[in-house]
Amino acid sequence: MIPAQFDYVKPGTVEEAVAALQAGGEDAKILAGGQSLIPVLRLRLAAPSVLIDLGGIPELRRIRDDGDRIAIGAMAPHHEVLRNHLVGEHLGLLAQATATVADNQVRHRGTLGGALAHADPAGDLGGVALALEAEFVIAGSGGTRTVSADEFFVDYFTTAIGEDEILTEVRFPKYTGWGSHYEKFNRTAQSWSMVAIAAAVRVEGGTIAEARVGLTNMGTTPLRARGVEEALVGQPATAEAVRTAAERVTEGTAAPSDADAAADYREHLARVLTGRAVLAAAG
Repeated sequence: MIPAQFDYVKPGTVEEAVAALQAGGEDAKILAGGQSLIPVLRLRLAAPSVLIDLGGIPELRRIRDDGDRIAIGAMAPHHEVLRNHLVGEHLGLLAQATATVADNQVRHRGTLGGALAHADPAGDLGGVALALEAEFVIAGSGGTRTVSADEFFVDYFTTAIGEDEILTEVRFPKYTGWGSHYEKFNRTAQSWSMVAIAAAVRVEGGTIAEARVGLTNMGTTPLRARGVEEALVGQPATAEAVRTAAERVTEGTAAPSDADAAADYREHLARVLTGRAVLAAAG
């Protein structure tokens, strides 16, 4: 199908983009990588009056070392995130999950910020952002504010970004020296996760000193498996200890039932995949 008619704006700065968003009002839409928005437009499930393309703002593509954090511009394409040496050195879990996003063509067009702002509960990067305790930098008419990953994901396809605001950057603490692994279960014909587990652990002398575990598609938003994290700390990095801790992964979840999988099957997958992910991350 052909999208409904709309105006097109390509600002050169964040300030211009915010102004265009304000001028467009409720009917304005942001175009990042477009890998989710374009199909929706073609099906006429959305009919914005104006499309604001962020592709002309160079600062939104930067990946930089910011002291104790790695700051990634919201418009950084997935393939640049994958290839970046700072991500490889300090954010192995993000690189591993990004490598599973769709295919090469989508990874060259899709963006980190676009995927996170879309907030699809089956998307790969939300659980990673939670597990790595990312911060989201959001710009609007009132200035810039920072939101933690715990507060960013609000509901199904809903985030803390306001109607007149733009996600500009995602800031990740450095996890240098941590082991990590992204475990994903999906249909062969598509890359959307039935369930996925993002795990990062720090092991000292064979004992798990710290752990981070994020869940994908176990609720209407990405979730943090804090019960598993608590159960892992202080335990030996053995299969028995890890699998015992993994039994707590369904605490606080609300796994959906749909055409891909029933809720109880997703819960089973979560327990199995959590054990695999943590063991792999622990080496």
